Amino acid sequence: MRIATWNVNSVRLRLDNIARFVASHSPDVLCLQETKVQDGDFPLDRLVELGYRHILPHGMKSYNGVAVLSRVPFDHQETKGWCGRADCRHAIVRLPGGLELHDFYVPAGGDIPDPEQNPKFEHKLRFFDEMTQWFTANRTPQDKLLLLGDLNVAPLETDVWSHKQLLNVVSHTPVEVARMADLQASLGWVDAVRHFIPPTERLYSWWSYRAREWETSDRGRRLDHVWVTPALAPALHAAEVVREARGWDTPSDHVPVVVDLE
Repeated sequence: MRIATWNVNSVRLRLDNIARFVASHSPDVLCLQETKVQDGDFPLDRLVELGYRHILPHGMKSYNGVAVLSRVPFDHQETKGWCGRADCRHAIVRLPGGLELHDFYVPAGGDIPDPEQNPKFEHKLRFFDEMTQWFTANRTPQDKLLLLGDLNVAPLETDVWSHKQLLNVVSHTPVEVARMADLQASLGWVDAVRHFIPPTERLYSWWSYRAREWETSDRGRRLDHVWVTPALAPALHAAEVVREARGWDTPSDHVPVVVDLE
């Protein structure tokens, strides 16, 4: 089974790019973030044409939103709110064979890395805390789980273009990296991408729109992740970050991340 995650930064604007990605990589399950559309306006027909007959959209107007597209049926589907908000950041599906998938769009956190000065950053830290508490209380490392999506943290020094220059920039600050580490430790989550691509290798999944020559400057960050529980880790077969998608027409600032399971 091939599973992909992609922050598309508006599903309706990226339909042609989604079709291009599906043609080139053919994921069985495609998880989207930042869909930016209410469920009633979600482009179901076009995505069904691409082969995704089983779709769980969870979105709101203009902001946030996640969706799970699948070629295989769901045994169960639900959505969940966090931090007392209904801002459409988490969709859950259970696939045949008992595999449970969690599609997340973690808050970006604003510009100031101080929870007392910046409510958006406080929200982000609280979101991670609640995730850690929930998975610790409700799931075990023996469950076959996937946690994926735009987690909006680049944890490793090689996940950013300059560790030194980004230490005080939201997405790579020590406090965020520590919160992500707490979440990863909650169930012993395995980073499926770094399982195949060593931590010594620089790897990014996001490049700012502000950079005119994104590929030449290559000032990226790895914000998009796929994790599996120890029970599912033996099934990991391959992983890829589809870097070339950043250079397509009308691109998202994120690129797809693909993991194959046997």
